[in-house]
Amino acid sequence: MGIFGRKDSAAATTSAPAAAGPDLTALTGDYTIDPAHTTIGFVARHAMVTNVKGGFHDFTGTLHLDGADPTRSTATLDIKMESIETGNADRDGHLKSSDFFKIDEFPMMTFRSTKAEALGGDDYRITGDLSLLGVTKPLTIDLEFNGAAKDPFGNERVGFEGKAEILRSEWGLTWNAALETGGVLVSDKIKLHFDVSAIKNA
Repeated sequence: MGIFGRKDSAAATTSAPAAAGPDLTALTGDYTIDPAHTTIGFVARHAMVTNVKGGFHDFTGTLHLDGADPTRSTATLDIKMESIETGNADRDGHLKSSDFFKIDEFPMMTFRSTKAEALGGDDYRITGDLSLLGVTKPLTIDLEFNGAAKDPFGNERVGFEGKAEILRSEWGLTWNAALETGGVLVSDKIKLHFDVSAIKNA
C-alpha cells in the first residue's frame, strides 16, 4: 500500500481481506528535509571505464504531502554548490571552477516541483524545474516511499528514495577532454540519486 492511496476496492473483493493499514491521511502535512539523514548524490562515467560518485552536503528542502490527493503534493530543494564532494580535493576544486559549476557566479542549484503522480504501490513520480548555471529545465524523479515512523525524539518522519538521469550539456555543463583511445573524459549522462528523510512540521 502506498502513502497516497488505498488499493483498488474491486481488486480487494477477489482476495483475502487485508490487514487494516494506517490512516494515510495522517501523513498529510508539511515536512522539512533532514540533511543529517538525507543523501543527494550523483554518478558520472569517467574516462569511459569507471564511475565517479559524489554528492552535496549543504542543502535545505521541503515537502508537502497530500495523503488524499497525491497530485497536490509538492517539493522544493536548494543546494549550495560549494558543498560538492567527490572524495578528491583537486577534482572538487575543478568542479567548482569556471569549467563546470562556476560557483562564484552561480552558488545555488534549485528544484521546484510542478507535478506529482502516483504510479501504484509505493511508487511515485515528481516533475519540476531544475535551475543550474542560470538555466532552468524540467527534471523528472521516480520515487519509492520507504515508510513513515516516529523516531525516539518524537519526530514524525517519512522517507523516500529517488532516481533520475540528466544530460549535463542541457544545463551548459559542456567541458570535456578527448581521450587518445577515443571517447571523452566525462560522460554527458549523469545519474542522480536521492535518499530523503523528512520531519513533519509541528
